[in-house]
Amino acid sequence: MALVKLNNRGVRSATTFGSITGLGSMTFIKKLTASSSSTLSFVDGSSDVVLDDTYKEYVFTFKDIHGSASGSLTFNLSVDSGSNYNVAKTSTQFLAEHGEDDSFASLGYRTGGDLAQGTGFERIHRSSDFSNADESACGYIHLFDPSSTTFVKHYIGRTSSAGAARSHDSFMAGYGNTTSAVDAVQFKMDDGNIDAGDICLYGIK
Repeated sequence: MALVKLNNRGVRSATTFGSITGLGSMTFIKKLTASSSSTLSFVDGSSDVVLDDTYKEYVFTFKDIHGSASGSLTFNLSVDSGSNYNVAKTSTQFLAEHGEDDSFASLGYRTGGDLAQGTGFERIHRSSDFSNADESACGYIHLFDPSSTTFVKHYIGRTSSAGAARSHDSFMAGYGNTTSAVDAVQFKMDDGNIDAGDICLYGIK
């Protein structure tokens, strides 16, 4: 058992990695596995998906996402149970990169990754050259209080991906600019299909 100090407010016990007692439970909801999939969609009330006021925070984790073409995994939000994925979003992104041969390193703002009231799909990570069979993307997105009818819908994400013999560490944050309840989230590649990988949905109370 390890001890974890939290904001100078005391010490709690961590029995396993990623589990801190007394902070609220993280509940598994749904796993979708890609197999040359054009989209992966989580729709509240469909196929055992919960995306409503049951939880105030939802977490999507994605593991070993591999595309059929060079590109990025993207996502969008819906307020009409998945009939349309076109919520206006404003976001910011930055990226750290480092080459396998140590000849390249950078840290900078991703102008091409942000949105300013854009209704299109949000890029989650820097484009990866998925033509190489061993390249993939892994990470997570937190979506906060999607069922609120008072506030905009904040999200944050972080991704590790491989491409062009480089490690990419992508950071993303933004909000869906709607006071309607968000009840569906869809993922797809910005080019081609999701060849492989899985996306899991969790709820946090």
